[in-house]
Amino acid sequence: MKRLSVPSSGSVLQWPRWTLLMPKLAVGLLVISLVSLLWLLHRNEVEEQRATLIADILWLEQNFRFHMSGNEDQLNRTGLDMGSAAKGGTPATVFQVQAQHIVKNNPEVEQVIWLDAGGNLVQAYPNRIPDRQELDIFGGPITRDAFDFARKLGKATYTDPYRAAGGNSQIDLFVPIYRQGDFAGMLVMAYSLKSMLNHLVPWWFAEKYQLRILDDSGAILASKSNIQGEPGLAYELPFDPPGHGLMLQGIAYRNAGNPAQLVLAGAIVVLAIGVFWSLFAIRGLIKKRLAAEQALRDEHAFRQAMEDSMIIGMRARDMDGRITYVNPAFCRMSGYRADELVGHSPPLPYWNPDSLDTHEEQNALVLTGHAPNEGFEASIRHRDGHIVHTMVYATPLIDAHGKQTGWISSVVDISERKKAQALQRQQQEKLEQTARLVTMGEMASTLAHELNQPLSAIASYTTGCLNRLEAGDYTREEISGALNKLALQAQRAGRIIRRVHDFVRRREPQRVICHLEEVIEDSIAFIEPLARKQQVHMLRLVPAHLPKLLADPVLLGQVLINLMRNGIDAMAATPPERRQLIVEAQLLGDQVEVCIADRGCGIPPEVAEKLFSPFFTTKTEGMGMGLNICRSVIEFHGGRLWFEPGAEGGTVFIFTLPLDWE
Repeated sequence: MKRLSVPSSGSVLQWPRWTLLMPKLAVGLLVISLVSLLWLLHRNEVEEQRATLIADILWLEQNFRFHMSGNEDQLNRTGLDMGSAAKGGTPATVFQVQAQHIVKNNPEVEQVIWLDAGGNLVQAYPNRIPDRQELDIFGGPITRDAFDFARKLGKATYTDPYRAAGGNSQIDLFVPIYRQGDFAGMLVMAYSLKSMLNHLVPWWFAEKYQLRILDDSGAILASKSNIQGEPGLAYELPFDPPGHGLMLQGIAYRNAGNPAQLVLAGAIVVLAIGVFWSLFAIRGLIKKRLAAEQALRDEHAFRQAMEDSMIIGMRARDMDGRITYVNPAFCRMSGYRADELVGHSPPLPYWNPDSLDTHEEQNALVLTGHAPNEGFEASIRHRDGHIVHTMVYATPLIDAHGKQTGWISSVVDISERKKAQALQRQQQEKLEQTARLVTMGEMASTLAHELNQPLSAIASYTTGCLNRLEAGDYTREEISGALNKLALQAQRAGRIIRRVHDFVRRREPQRVICHLEEVIEDSIAFIEPLARKQQVHMLRLVPAHLPKLLADPVLLGQVLINLMRNGIDAMAATPPERRQLIVEAQLLGDQVEVCIADRGCGIPPEVAEKLFSPFFTTKTEGMGMGLNICRSVIEFHGGRLWFEPGAEGGTVFIFTLPLDWE
């Protein structure tokens, strides 16, 4: 780095006179430039207003399109339900329920009407139809044409706009109903264009613009605005659906003259005069500034050497998110040179393309000052393509005057830690699979006996059929009945084998939407042979319709089987008439609670403290990992596992599962 020499205290700086004329000329040019800039700013304001108007109109049109498409889909589903008499009710019941739901949740929908195949009124909600039954009451030829068009095409059709009884403009959506492939009628959804604007146009839009719906001749069908003024810029685009030449027109009002620009121009002149005067005061400060610059260079060199020795990446950004500084450690971490990163605005080159949404959210959190104090994880992509896992800690960057000028972030490479966590997770999965294999090994004799029963029955039915066939003394009904029973036994054996296969096969944890009552029933089906062998009566207290869970059914089944096996083993010394294992599930607020209660010997206090510890067991042949794995599985699902003494002796193991998957 080239350094400027600092003059000695005895020397005097001599500056040519023309050097002071240059700043004056520069200030004059600056005044001219600023005046030109004010004019350009005014032009830019107009262009920005137009761009904003177009963007807002496009957004509003997309919102209208999405809302009306959703209503069309809902009306189509209603037609399908009515055509197939779905949901266990009559078409009239389905229409009443669905129409009430549509009108209640869509204020712009004036009415939902059901017409038969001839166009006659069957039912309407809300019922504001007079006694006449002809189609003319819904708009005359316009709706008759839409009725015929929707019937011929077999799909939803919108009408041209027309004036309703109250004088408001209205459009109708016709959706055909088919029953067993034959046309059976028509569903009609009547939209009020005025209500559509009142309820679908947000307040902020009406505070900025006037929105109009125009027909193909340019006539205004409906409009909305919360402000008054002189109309300015306008933009139109087709309103489709419903189409038929309808247009959405947004009008922006002219801005009042901005006196701040005149004040700014005056301030520029005053500042120019001040600059001319300040040039005369600069001479005395030049010597001090040179000395300060030299000290600053020395300080910068010291700071640079210190930052170059760091292994933690440092990244500074201004208030707009633009990178202003990176240290060598961050360059090594990202694979980019400093000159390739400094001055770059989001999206940044090292962002992972597969996680752009996450990077945008994290960037917004940092720039708004809401980044967590404990840091957040971010995956960046090295220039050569590999992913680097980092932990980012962001803090405000304050200048010497106490003003925040940006954000400084410490970026720590945690790739090795992530690899270690992944390895630990793999070991946990292997341990869970081993535990399932051990459980299945301990139950092998019981499952073999359970499987032997259908196999023996299959052999008996097969032998009987062969004997009848060889003797020739049989009827078709006898052979058919025996073969049906043989098939049922084969299916029973197949279910047993499939449950064993699903339980022991190696697989990654997969959280899917599942029914808890089905998982409980499958687990009880596994454990029932062992319960019968140990003379244990099983009692189910599981509601028929529990909410769905986002969980891994195999892992939950492993937890239930382990807890039920432990309960059965705990009742070995209990008299047979008192051996009862209760499996209960109930809904508690935003979570489900499952209890497995036995009437065994209970858990002594000295054992209770170490019960969930790894490799601790009270069984002579146990691994001591069952309950530890159960707790890990429940915590993986966001729940909690614990135990309590039973009311009638024994122990109750309880775990909860959250219902926040939606």
